[in-house]
This record gives sequence, structure tokens and C-alpha cells, in this order.
Amino acid sequence: MSEEYILRMENITKHFPGVVALDNVSLYVRPGTVHALMGENGAGKSTLMKCLFGIYHPDCGKIIFKGKEVKFRDTKDALESGISMIHQELSNVPQRTVSQNLWLGREPLRKNSGVHLIDHKRMEQDTDILLKRLDMIIDPKVNMDVLSIAEQQSCEIAKAVSYGASVVVMDEPTSSLSEREVDHLFKIIRDLRSNGVAIIYISHRMSEIFQIADEVTVMRDGAKIGTYPAPELNEDKLINLMIGRVTTQRFPEIVSEPGDVCLQVDHLTSSNSSSFKDISFDLRRSEILGIGGLVGAQRTELVESIFGLRSVTTGKIRVRGKDIIIRSPHDAIKNGIGLITEDRRGAGIFPLLSVTMNTAIASLEYYRNKIRLIKHKEIDKKTIELNSMLHTKTPSMSTQIQNLSGGNQQKVIVSRWLMTLPDILIMDEPTRGIDVGAKYEIYTIMAELVKQGKSIIMVSSEMPELIGMSHRIVVLCNGRLTGILYNKDATQEAVMRLATKFS
Repeated sequence: MSEEYILRMENITKHFPGVVALDNVSLYVRPGTVHALMGENGAGKSTLMKCLFGIYHPDCGKIIFKGKEVKFRDTKDALESGISMIHQELSNVPQRTVSQNLWLGREPLRKNSGVHLIDHKRMEQDTDILLKRLDMIIDPKVNMDVLSIAEQQSCEIAKAVSYGASVVVMDEPTSSLSEREVDHLFKIIRDLRSNGVAIIYISHRMSEIFQIADEVTVMRDGAKIGTYPAPELNEDKLINLMIGRVTTQRFPEIVSEPGDVCLQVDHLTSSNSSSFKDISFDLRRSEILGIGGLVGAQRTELVESIFGLRSVTTGKIRVRGKDIIIRSPHDAIKNGIGLITEDRRGAGIFPLLSVTMNTAIASLEYYRNKIRLIKHKEIDKKTIELNSMLHTKTPSMSTQIQNLSGGNQQKVIVSRWLMTLPDILIMDEPTRGIDVGAKYEIYTIMAELVKQGKSIIMVSSEMPELIGMSHRIVVLCNGRLTGILYNKDATQEAVMRLATKFS
């Protein structure tokens, strides 16, 4: 067995206050293979990988790497031993350059008058060589915060590859990537696999698993369900293993019929000359309006401008027939507009605050008494109600949100905006990094909201989601509106045709 497997994690158990995160889990990974790790949010996948990577220390069990038992004290120990990891949440330093981020903590040095200094020129050259080898067109000298989320994710992938590791863990590596960038990542993975590198791959995108995986281990509620050769599985069987029940529907039935226009966007143009230009569309009561397009289409920039996070030079926004001026999110919220952001970690959660406070933070003004004191009992009751409705998995409502899985963090953010009672809810990649069971729950909430008369704008990079959940789809390409499709006319081919219609 020691020769057959490069990595063995045996009987790993990990407890957190009030919850057994891992219950006697074993994982066996062969060299030169892609081993998919699947399960719903909260199943324990990321926790198991953090135990491998030295972020957490198991309560019991052992890790055998290259035939020897190891106990990594921290991530540096794991990296130096030959294990690297691409995390689900981006972990870069925004105000530092691409090259500084890639070589952080292991910068090349040069000697100058007996003093060792960082060799910035060599660091940029090494970065340039690495990025070109991986066919990534990114300037090593630019700061990370000017890159798109997809480009930042690509840098994380490059950083993991740069360690020359024997095992690379990829936790939702494609969550921010376009279809073309996913194909590029798969090429990198195949190259690594051909060189004997083992890849542990976590993704909620089923199609990816069957394209790239050799074996699949399924987890549920902190326990291992089993390991299977990928060719023996199909989507339905894998979903049933993950959620423990048979499911036949991916999307709920949306029974609402769009009514009167509640939001009009007329000839909106960004103050950033390289962003969107002359965008016009309307949103109707009880409608889910999808916004599609490839990475770089300026979808996020558009909805953030409607919410007051970005400025515009020309154009008008009308809510219920009345011209409004939105200079800030406060103005948007006053006019009944809420926004669930694309970047959950960077712009969504408050990591050190509790689930309760993360849910209530946009609604505190509604929960004050006559002398401006917060009504904590009412807040507690409402936040419990909303998170129960979305089936948020948390040890308690006082748990810091950073200790929840990515999907459960997303549910808390959805609860936050539902608590503001918006008439219009903008959802930017609402199910990014969320498992199939949790996706259906959020889809059901969306269907219920529009049934109640709310209206939703949904930005999505997942084509089935865009088509399956939208009454109409607005398609952008390179900052221009290239077409609007009704659901009956919306096919993947039709959306892609408009998404690549460069003017």
C-alpha cells in the first residue's frame, strides 16, 4: 500500500465546539491521478484538507505522505514537504504586486554590501517565466487589487504550481473562471498529472468531475461515504451519494408571472471608460432577470453601479417610475434594493462577527427603540427564523461566520438581505461555491420571493442556472448589451452567440 499511494489520511477525526467536523475519515490518493473530493457544504471536505495542510491539527488519526508519517505544524511545514493548496477563498495581499504575492515568504535574495536584500528584478523575471509557462497573460508588476477575481484566482493557481509539490489540493479552483479559463486549468492539471503529481480536486460543478477525475471520494456530514472510480459514476448517482436521497429536479418551478416595470435602467454608462457603456433594460415585478456573459463582460460592474458602489457618467435609474439618484449603497437600500456580492470573502462577510450580526448588519436601523438602542431579542428571533428557512448549518448563531463552510456563509448573506425586506434583490453569482443541495434551497427561496412580488436580478456564469432560473436574460459582451432573450428562446447556444458578439 505504501508504494501504491502517495498520500494516506487514516481515521482523521476533528471536533469544533458543538460539532464533529470529521468523524473517522480516511482518504487514499495515488500519484499521477486526480482524486475528486465531493460532498455538500459542511460535509467536511475543506476541513479534511486543512488538516492535511497544517491549518488544523486532527484530534486523532494519522497522515502518511510518501511512506512516512507526518505531523505538519503549519502550512509552511506542509509546503516545504511537498504539499500545496489553492484555497476556496482568495488569500492574496491586495496592495502588493503579482510577483510579490507569488513569492511571499520565499523571496529571492541578493547580497549588497554584506546585507541580503530582496531581488525584485529576479522575482519579476521568475514570475514572468512561470506565467508564460502556464499561458497566463498577467503583468507581474501590477497590484493584485487591480486584477479581476478570475485573474486573482489564476495567480493562486500559478502560486500553487510554483512550489513544485507532489500533491496539489485545489479547493473550488474554477469558481471564478470562465469556460475558456477552466479548459486552460484542465490543461495544467493534465500536465501535472503526467509528471506524477497527485491532484486532490474539490468542486461543486459536476461536469468538471467527469472531465478530469480518476477517482471520487464522497463525504456527508463529516463522514466518508465511499471512494469510487469516476467512470462508474454519473451525475444522478453522485448527487444521491452526496445528499443521501434521490433528487430528480435541479430547478424549482417558478409560477410567478412578471408584472409591471419596477426598475428601469436607461443608457447607463460607467465613469470607467473601459467598463460598460449605454446599457438599457427594465425589470418587472415578480421577475427573475438573468444577466449573462463571459468573464470581462462587465456584469458585476453594472450591478454594482446600480447599487451605488461604482459611479456612472450618464444614464438614469428609475424605481417604480420615479427617477432616483444612487450615490451610495445607503441610497440603494433606502429605495428597496439589496445586493449579494460576487466576492463573498472580500466584500460579503465580516469574518470575526457572529452569524447573528452578519445577518442583521444591514438592518440594524430597523431594529432600534425610541432611544436608539438595538432590540437584540427581535434581532435574535428574526435571524434564527431566516437562517432556519435557508437551512444554514452552524453550531450556534453566536459562531463566528469565518468558521462556517463557504456555502453556509453564502446562506447567511442571503439571509442578511432578506432581512432588509428589499423589493429588488440583486444576486451576483448567488450559488458560487455552493453544493447541489444548497443550490436548490436558494433557488426555492428565489422562486418564493418572486411569488411574493419581489424582483430579482441574477448575475450567473453557470449556463444551466441562468437558463433554468430566469424569465428573461440580458446578455453583455465587452461592456455592451448584445441582446435580451426570453426564457422560451434561451438556449446555451443562443446565450453564447450573444456573449461573444463583439461590436
